[in-house]
Amino acid sequence: MRKVFAPVCAVTGLMFVCAPFLIARAPYESTMGLVQKIFYFHVPSWFAMFTAIGICGVASLIHLFRTSAKADRISEAAAEIAVVFGMMGLVTGPLWGRKAWGVWWQWDAKLTIALLLEMTFISSVLVRKYGGPGSDKLASAVGIFGLAVVPFVYEAVNIWRTIHPLTSVVPNLPATMGLPFWFSVAAYMMLLLTFLMLRVNLGKRQAALDELYLAYED
Repeated sequence: MRKVFAPVCAVTGLMFVCAPFLIARAPYESTMGLVQKIFYFHVPSWFAMFTAIGICGVASLIHLFRTSAKADRISEAAAEIAVVFGMMGLVTGPLWGRKAWGVWWQWDAKLTIALLLEMTFISSVLVRKYGGPGSDKLASAVGIFGLAVVPFVYEAVNIWRTIHPLTSVVPNLPATMGLPFWFSVAAYMMLLLTFLMLRVNLGKRQAALDELYLAYED
């Protein structure tokens, strides 16, 4: 992991340096103008969150049924990262919405379920920290529940009437907007990978330290 980590960090840093230049060259949206460029940060942050939730959900399933310490570390790391990217989405969304819709927040289906999903993973982090013995299994169950909620967040705009744009917006982007958008998505995915490697390694070191404490007490 150490050999891979340095190149991953370098590529991630380079992509985040290049992304603003690509976004600046992208054309303005006809109705929203400059504020629409938040789109290039807002949507990729949700892509990264959903990916982190997917990793957390799969690792949680493995740990819940096979009691794998490695899977538990990955699940814990991915849950924390999902909270970080979810917070990015919940901050950038209202900044965009205030100019696009005239309000900071609307309690419609899409936004409300997204907020509940973020709170679900915050609860997972809190359960691990304060839940006591068996909290790892309970946190895994919460992670699996969060994974089951993701399709409802994505499809909410297609199921219910919301003020949020439809999911068809991204596939139909013109090339001048699509290139910087997908480059930003890739940058966020690299950032997710960087965070995941760091947090899993930290979890491994914490586990080794706990074993040393137990050996010392014996």
